Amino acid sequence: MRPYRATAITVGILFIACSAASVLSALPVGAILADPDYLSTLAGSAGSVVLTALIEFIWAATAAGIAIALYPILERFHPGWAFGAVAARLVEGTFILAGTLSLLVLLSVSQQSVAAGAPIPSSFQQIGDTLLVTRDWLHGFIVLLAFCLGALMYNYVFFASRLIPRWLTVWGLAGATLMAISTIYAGFTESFGFSTITTVLNIPIGIQELVLAVWLIVRGFNPLPADSRATKARSDE
Repeated sequence: MRPYRATAITVGILFIACSAASVLSALPVGAILADPDYLSTLAGSAGSVVLTALIEFIWAATAAGIAIALYPILERFHPGWAFGAVAARLVEGTFILAGTLSLLVLLSVSQQSVAAGAPIPSSFQQIGDTLLVTRDWLHGFIVLLAFCLGALMYNYVFFASRLIPRWLTVWGLAGATLMAISTIYAGFTESFGFSTITTVLNIPIGIQELVLAVWLIVRGFNPLPADSRATKARSDE
């Protein structure tokens, strides 16, 4: 029987939920925030903002949950990298919620702007632009870098331990590296969002995580002799 079967299923479900939430979070207010007159539009879209906040909470919770659930397994092979993966994805979740807070504050600013009948440009517009830029940097740069770091760490331990097939872990390592490159590119160009180049470079890790999720749910982790688990990872360092 394959080891850690319940954990594998749980992690697979978390991967799917995290991926879905990260994509769905852009839908309720994405078009609104792209509108030049977003303050006026956002003021009447409190429901969409709250829905976005709830989706992003799920995104943050599942991101942290993946590494936390994997930690007891990965720690048996490489404690340092296992802890690093947890830390990276906790950072990811923290900054997801920081971006969510920026959106909620932006909603309040937009409502105050409409209530005051403030012309544009105004102090409300300046505050709103600052909050919007902060959210872009958090979700479009810091969060993605933290994700890439965590993905590289747990895929490395998967590779060294052979807990999942190596073709799948190599795919994950390559995909996380490509996403890191696209994120750094977005940081230098300040072109956050779904541009052509970032979308192309991010697709491999997105598909890999879905394949990994299905693999864990259907097949689980590969069995290894109990006395070889720790030594196997060390020999591959």
